[in-house]
This record gives sequence, structure tokens and C-alpha cells, in this order.
Amino acid sequence: PLICVSCCMQGMVPYLPELIPHLIQCLCDKKALVRSIACWTLSRYAHWVVSQPPDAHLKPLMTELLKRILDGNKRVQEAACSAFATLEEEACTELVPYLSFILDTLVFAFGKYQHKNLLILYDAIGTLADSVGHHLNQPEYIQKLMPPLIAKWNELKDEDKDLFPLLECLSSVATALQSGFLPYCEPVYQRCVTLVQKTLAQAMMYSQQPDQYEAPDKDFMIVALDLLSGLAEGLGGHVDTLVARSNIMTLLFQCMQDTMPEVRQSSFALLGDLTKACFPHVKPCIAEFMPILGTNLNPEFISVCNNATWAIGEICMQMGVEMQPYVAMVLNQLVEIINRPNTPKTLLENTAITIGRLGYVCPQEVAPMLPQFIRPWCTSLRNIRDNEEKDSAFRGICMMIGVNPGGVVQDFIFFCDAVASWVNPKDDLRDMFYKILHGFKEQVGEENWQQFSEQFPPLLKERLAACYGV
Repeated sequence: PLICVSCCMQGMVPYLPELIPHLIQCLCDKKALVRSIACWTLSRYAHWVVSQPPDAHLKPLMTELLKRILDGNKRVQEAACSAFATLEEEACTELVPYLSFILDTLVFAFGKYQHKNLLILYDAIGTLADSVGHHLNQPEYIQKLMPPLIAKWNELKDEDKDLFPLLECLSSVATALQSGFLPYCEPVYQRCVTLVQKTLAQAMMYSQQPDQYEAPDKDFMIVALDLLSGLAEGLGGHVDTLVARSNIMTLLFQCMQDTMPEVRQSSFALLGDLTKACFPHVKPCIAEFMPILGTNLNPEFISVCNNATWAIGEICMQMGVEMQPYVAMVLNQLVEIINRPNTPKTLLENTAITIGRLGYVCPQEVAPMLPQFIRPWCTSLRNIRDNEEKDSAFRGICMMIGVNPGGVVQDFIFFCDAVASWVNPKDDLRDMFYKILHGFKEQVGEENWQQFSEQFPPLLKERLAACYGV
């Protein structure tokens, strides 16, 4: 019988040290059904396996699963490949020492697999790239992996739906390989642009003469946009020459206005990635792009809204003070979203970061709105780890408080709490926090400050005293 894992996982833990080796043995059973169900069952315990010393279970499990990926039975191949993808997600960089061995198996499977299982194999390769990241960028690994992927890429026609999983897989691989993908980027980039162009042209013909033409499958365009994002993220500045020699910005302008939300979602992700990678090519389009970004700040389409918000934040960081004419197009919508009940966590965090970045480049324009967003702003950013995005957002808040200190008085305890959430702010940011906290304390006077800080939870009080001496 199948074990119901989720509900009684804790109860199973004491038996796992004996059970897992037994299940690993079942992977070699002479019955194909036993082999395939053992793959599935083991994948449910991947989290526990990875939490143990690698030689205990991870290594034997991985070794046997890789053999099953090359099983003679198609059902077993499929189960093993899916189970291996789950194991990759749990193990992440634990797999780095075994990469050569893993790639040999996956590449060998390329020659062996039939159509349906090839799709699952692409997923296992993409997940491997996501899991080990830049560790994949070694000449010997690239030599093993890229020739078969590119061979498949050349085999498939532009109209073939099997391109989808291959494009998704290549997107993960390009992001992981970074500059290691350079030798392959040109044909891949060109084809993605062609796929977008063909789909747009077909959509245009269909809208004009629906009786003459059929509607395009827009998934071609979506997956191509996502792979272009992967290239921009992986190659960074190296993507510059490719963008310069193509009409991608014109195509992007059309995609951003597509009726299908998934197309817009992928367009805004690509816009953000191109903004980071090669802004000089994006800048001439900003005046046309910003109003479109503004109209897509609609939380009914969570992912579209999220990507549009993120792209606006990235554009801020590149535009600097030149962002000024566009603040009014987006600020009210962002403030509205951050105050909406039941907004998903990621959207709240992205919205807060973008409001902070807008304030960083245009403090005069954004600071008057402080009282309308400071409380939800602080609560949504207190739980995220220190990183570049959080850094720029908090610099923005500090600059806005400098312009409009009255705007935070009512909610100052939330600001204190958000400041305390930093583990290691850069020195100059720490100084900004220090000045604001001490300025507030001086402003209200010692006695009022004592009363005010009485409301602090003990941990917050300790942190502020230790880090900022207030």
C-alpha cells in the first residue's frame, strides 16, 4: 500500500534509517511496477534523505535512481526522472560533487528516450541547472550538456510544441551558465526573437481576418520571452550586442499590450531583465513604456502586476532623477496595492521595494505620501533578508523621512521595528538609521522617548539599544 506521507511524516522518521535502504533495494526489483513505485515513494522522503550525511542515503539513492533513469522500461524511466527532479530541488548544491556522473546519465538518456519521456528529461535538466546554479559553469560540464541540447534545438521546427519544454530547460541552463552560455547565445537569441515576431504577425492576421487565418498558439511567444529573460539574466552586459542588432524593443512594446495576461507577465519580466542588463537600449522607450506599466498595476492579475511593479523598480534605479515625470503615473496605484487587504506576500514586498526605490530617486515627489504607506511598507519589508533590493528601498525611505519627517511620526514604532530587522546594513545606511532614530529621540525629548520605547517588545528594545544606542 502507498504510505500517506504528509500526515504521518514525523511518525515515520524513526523507521527511515532502515526503510530507505530497503526502498533503494526495491529500485532493482525484477518487476517494473515495483521499481517505478519505489522511485515515487523515495521521492516523498527526499527532504529527510538530504538532511542526513550524504554518504548515508543521498549517494546510494542518487546512484540507483540514475540507473533507473536508464531503465529498459518506459514507465520506470518516467518515474525515475520525476523522482530525480524532486531530489535535485531538495539537494541543491549537495549535488555539485556528483555533477559529472549525473550529466553523463542525463545525456546518455537523451539518445535513449522516446518522445514523452524526453519532456520529463528536459525538466530534470532544467531543475538541475536551477539547483546547482553557477557550479554548472565548468568547461567539462558544458561540453557534456550543450551539444545534445543544441542538437535537439536544431532538430525541432518553429511550429513544434516540443520546443516549449526545451526552451524552458534552456532558460534555466542559460541563467546557470552565465558567461558559459556565450558560445550558444546568438542562434538561441535570434530564434526566440523570430518566435515572438511570428506569433505577433499571426495574431495580427487573425484579428483582421479571423475567417482566413487561425489563432496563434501564444505559448510559443511566452516561452520565447522567458528564455530571452534567462539570457539577459545569465549573460548580463554581454546581451548588449544581441539587443542592438534586433528589433526586440519594438516587439516588446507590442507584447506588453497583448490581451493575454501571461504574455504581459513575461514581457514585464523581460523588460526588468533588459533594464538591468543593457539599459541604454531600453531608455529611449521609457516614455512609451511607463504608461503601459502604470495601467498594468492591477492586482486582479497578480503575476502581471508583480512583474510590472518589479520592472518599475529596476527602471527607477537606472533612470535616477529623470524618473520624475513618471512618478505620478504609478505612485497612487502602488500605494493602493500596499494598503489592500489580502494582497499576496510577494506582491506586497515588491510593491514596498518599488515605492522605496521611487522615493530614493525622487524623494520630493513621493515623501508627501509617506503617512499613506509607511505602516504597511514597514511590515512587509521587516521579514525579508538583507539584500540589494532591500538596501535601495530603505535608502529611499530614509531620504523621504528627511524630506517629510512628520509623515512617520504616527507610525514611528513600525519604522523602528523595520530598522531592527536588518542583520548587517552597509555602514552608510546604518548611519542614516542612526541619525533618524537619534533625531526623533531629540525631537520628542528624553521623557517622551522613555514612554514611547516602553511600548517596544523586549527584543526590539534590546536590538535598538545594542545597534543604535537608543
